[in-house]
Amino acid sequence: MIQLLLPIIYLAFISLGLPDSLLGSAWPSMYPLLGVPVSYAGILSMIISFGTIVSSLNSDRLTRALGAGKVTAISVGMTAAALFGFSISTQFWMLCLWAVPYGLGAGSVDAALNNYVALHYESRHMSWLHCMWGIGTMVSPMVMGRVLAGGGPWTAGYRYIALFQIALTAVLFLSLPLWQKRTDETAEGGTAPQALSLGQVFRLPGAKEVMLCFFCYCALETTAGLWASSYLTLTRGVAADTAASFASLFYIGITAGRAACGFLTLKLSDTQMIRLGQGVLAVGVAALLVPGPQLLALAGLVLVGVGCAPIYPSIIHATPDHFGADRSQAVIGIQMASAYVGNLVMPPLFGLLANNITPALFPFYLLVLLVLMVFMHEQLVRKTSH
Repeated sequence: MIQLLLPIIYLAFISLGLPDSLLGSAWPSMYPLLGVPVSYAGILSMIISFGTIVSSLNSDRLTRALGAGKVTAISVGMTAAALFGFSISTQFWMLCLWAVPYGLGAGSVDAALNNYVALHYESRHMSWLHCMWGIGTMVSPMVMGRVLAGGGPWTAGYRYIALFQIALTAVLFLSLPLWQKRTDETAEGGTAPQALSLGQVFRLPGAKEVMLCFFCYCALETTAGLWASSYLTLTRGVAADTAASFASLFYIGITAGRAACGFLTLKLSDTQMIRLGQGVLAVGVAALLVPGPQLLALAGLVLVGVGCAPIYPSIIHATPDHFGADRSQAVIGIQMASAYVGNLVMPPLFGLLANNITPALFPFYLLVLLVLMVFMHEQLVRKTSH
């Protein structure tokens, strides 16, 4: 019966990815009807990001009090309600209100599911879990695109995704006995999670390093995804449509790479997988840095995506080994918060640099984040090696 839980967890991570790319695909149709500037998408994004940071920092206490199953079910229910709220909103301020439960729900389910899989399943399942997230980010724009192409309103696209989330919420609540059985087995093994304060987490050897490592990784991934197309067009002279296609290949590279990494983890440890990803990332950034034909820069962007694939899931899966199973939920919650701060701060910072200096700084910006990430990961391994 326990094996039934794994596909449910996969579905939950697809549901986590579905809303992440929905706003971007729908916004060109949304803002004229709402009567707001195009830049207001950033306000919604910041509200959601702030909510994810808050809930991630509190994920340890929530999971300890309710268990991973209930936290996941309630969180997906919150995102379902938020998406349905988007589908009935007619004013921008309504979207701002519904963005609050979406952000709070996303942060909790992200931290709870990542820790649960890190504790109970092999590394390959962590890679495939994040591959499921990638599938979710690809499916929702397709749904929205189909609705808009058929002449339907953007609200209908949100409603379809909300209905899927509502159905998944029902499945998650029905699956709670499976989560409880798994938790009981863990408790008998003496590794029940222990709530830690933020101060206690910060004092753990390697905690600051893993936070900065996660911050740099997510800052690199999000900056690359957001600005790669602009860099290729403005600096390397790539046609806009070609640049857009290769920017999408960046995300496909991450998703396909994580599917492949699930098999590589059968032979390689989490640390080896992280170093492999960093090595491929370095090759990709070098291809962006070196002057040459456009094809070299395009290939470099795809390699950056493939290099990103194993890093995020492998860092999370290694957390119980680095910090202990009893502390992993608290540490992963802090990692998630660091990731969201990186997502929130660093891409806009590059935008300022590109606007006021030059977008040609793009590969150098990625290189700085990569070097700092590698240094912090090696420090983490050194401080937590047993």
